[in-house]
Amino acid sequence: FRLALIQLHVSAVKSDNLQRACGLVREASAKGAKVVALPECFNSPYGTQYFKEYAEKIPGESTQKLSEVAKECSIYLIGGRSIPEEDGGKLYNTCTVFGPDGAMLAKHRKVHLFDINVPGKIQFKESETLSPGNSFSMFDTPYCKVGLGICYDMRFAEMAQIYGQKGCQLLIYPGAFNLTTGPAHWELLQRGRAVDNQVYVAAVSPARDEKASYVAWGHSTVVNPWGEVIAKAGAEETVVYTDIDLKKLAEIRQQIPILNQKRCDLYGVEMKK
Repeated sequence: FRLALIQLHVSAVKSDNLQRACGLVREASAKGAKVVALPECFNSPYGTQYFKEYAEKIPGESTQKLSEVAKECSIYLIGGRSIPEEDGGKLYNTCTVFGPDGAMLAKHRKVHLFDINVPGKIQFKESETLSPGNSFSMFDTPYCKVGLGICYDMRFAEMAQIYGQKGCQLLIYPGAFNLTTGPAHWELLQRGRAVDNQVYVAAVSPARDEKASYVAWGHSTVVNPWGEVIAKAGAEETVVYTDIDLKKLAEIRQQIPILNQKRCDLYGVEMKK
């Protein structure tokens, strides 16, 4: 099946972001994409100072638009971190997924909050405004089961391993790495998660805006279970297409059967919720 990653240029105007995102979703569908993913924070600038201002409830304006375009195009649509979600007085970094009938299939709240301090380069603390999610998020398609994470979640190998144990063959991470962590770890982490679990990994970023307060790395990428980069964007707004070949995944797992060779008598990773 064909996967499309929409590397959107995000502005400060929510309505413009939504309109352009839906237009690119339609374009991707017209080119045969059956699963389409938007980047983290696609409808608002990324930054703790923006989260409260742009927050919505779910369902709300943004998710309604995603539901409508998913149904119109008859696709599976991963809504990036569509919005800072407001619920019960708390804000969450939330990704929603809609099926071909427009129904919401999953709602993933970012589990690991991005609190880092690299002296002289970047300091960021999502926990100043956001609360963490407390659950894994998977959804089924006619093609394969898909596991979801958001950006910083990709750094936690145990989360990806559990998705693999639960039968996911594709992991999708809407993310917005920056100019410090992007060149160092963006591709490396995707390749690591793919090889460790013998799955496809896709990470979709906003396009780079040098004038933004937080400058995203871009380079939306798809990695196959052999650890090869099979599709990759630059920094500009674009749509990345790739065909996901589950026969290749099965061949790799047969050739190097690590999933059957784990020493579960000595170690293990388990999902607690």
